[in-house]
Formats: sequence, C-alpha cells, structure tokens
Amino acid sequence: MNRYENESKPHYEGVFCSKKKDGTVYYRASLTYRRKHISLGSFSSPQEGRCAYREGRRLLEDESVTLHTYEESSPLPFAKWVCLLNFRDNGIYFGNPIYMGQRFFYYYLSPSHVLKFDPDDLFYYASHKIMCRGSHYFVADYGMQVNIRSRYGIKNYAVPGVDFRFINNDPTDFRRENLEIKNTYHGIRLEKQKNGQYLYTVRIHVRGTYLVGRYATELEAAIAYNKAIDCLKKNGVSRQYSPNYIEGISPSRYAQIYSCLEISPKIINYFSE
Repeated sequence: MNRYENESKPHYEGVFCSKKKDGTVYYRASLTYRRKHISLGSFSSPQEGRCAYREGRRLLEDESVTLHTYEESSPLPFAKWVCLLNFRDNGIYFGNPIYMGQRFFYYYLSPSHVLKFDPDDLFYYASHKIMCRGSHYFVADYGMQVNIRSRYGIKNYAVPGVDFRFINNDPTDFRRENLEIKNTYHGIRLEKQKNGQYLYTVRIHVRGTYLVGRYATELEAAIAYNKAIDCLKKNGVSRQYSPNYIEGISPSRYAQIYSCLEISPKIINYFSE
C-alpha cells in the first residue's frame, strides 16, 4: 500500500483525505443527516476536519443552538450555520445561507447583515448566491453580474427616495409589499417645478445628459423618451438604448401621442460625429 492510499483512509469519523492536482493533501469533512449527505468544507489537517464534523453534528442535534449563539471561533463559517440550522428547524437544506420564516425568508450575508424576501423569490435565491459591495447587491447570472434590484423593477440608475422607496425605511427588506416604485420607465423622473407643479422630466444620455422635455403625464414622458431614441438613431447615433415598453394602449393611440409630443431641438438636430 503506497503512502497516498494510506492517507486516503478516514482519520476521524466524517473526515476524508484527498489531493489537489498539484499533489497537496487536504481533508474533506462531511456528514449525513435525515438521509442527506452534507459537505462541511475542506481543511488543511484532519484535526480541523474533525472539529468541523463535531460542530456540524452539534448544530443539528442540539436545539438550544441558534443563529444568535454563533461565535467567530466556530470551526464552521456562519453561512454553514444558517444552512444547517434551517435544515434542522425547517426540514429543507439550501446551499446558500437561507433561513425560512413564516411568511418570508432571510438571506444572511453575515450575522448582522440580513436581507428579507418573499417566498416567491425562494427558488431564485436558493440557486443564486448574493454578493454585496457597499449597498449594491448582485448575483452571478449566466456569467454576468445582475443587480438584484432589477427583479423588482428598480433601474440601475434609480435613486432611493426619488425613483423608489422602502416603505418601512428598511433597505434590506425586499418584500414586494415594502417596495414602492415611483418611476417605472427609462429616463423619467417626477420633479417639482418652481411654481409648485409636478411634471415628468425626461433626460437621455448621448455624450452627456440631454433634456428631452417635461410632460404632464408619465405616459407622455415614456413615449417622449422613445421618440428621442428614434431621433438619435435617425441622426446616426449607434448607441443601443432600451425603449420604454408601454402596456394597455393601442397602436393608434400610441401613434397619436407620439406625433403630437414636442421634444428638445437639441435632440432633433443632434448629429453624431
């Protein structure tokens, strides 16, 4: 029996030796609970693997252990605590740090940084890991970084309190009942004028931001943005814009509003260099 065959035998219960491609030896810890095999991670020594295995069994068997009793000295990361305790308490295992509530679920980024979502979002976040950069939350989807706010109709350039707001003032609560989307179309913002009147201001970015115009209704503003796109394309601008998709209006009504809308001469007369 060679040295590696001897090392590959379990040193402790739930701990197995393995090798990386470069020949480095490491140890994998895992356990089985309710007929599900659960990986606990990889470790540099069998002793570390044994500690992780014992900790995993303790989390699953000792109901006095909760997320609030987590300590940084634990041999398992906090995310694994969430996965194991949710499995113990709610009978379902997720690979991501999700803990089920009664009418919503928690997604733990850390012990003190917790997001809340509706049950309708459970399948998506069970298979998409949320990452955080400041207040920017995103997932990797088909090789791209996708801002999770886009799932709720919030544009990438949206300003909190202006384009949308969290009704209970909790920016970590993404339940749909807690989200109020104020501006649903591209390029539009409801602004208060000097005379106290509110108008929908439309802007579009070419080389810098251009004012398209100000309009009394959101519908007119959305169509004006589309008209600005058409003018810019006609004048040779190759940039790919996302037009506003407008529901609940007939083609003839759309065309009537489109033809009557005035937009800035700077847009009409703009020519790309």
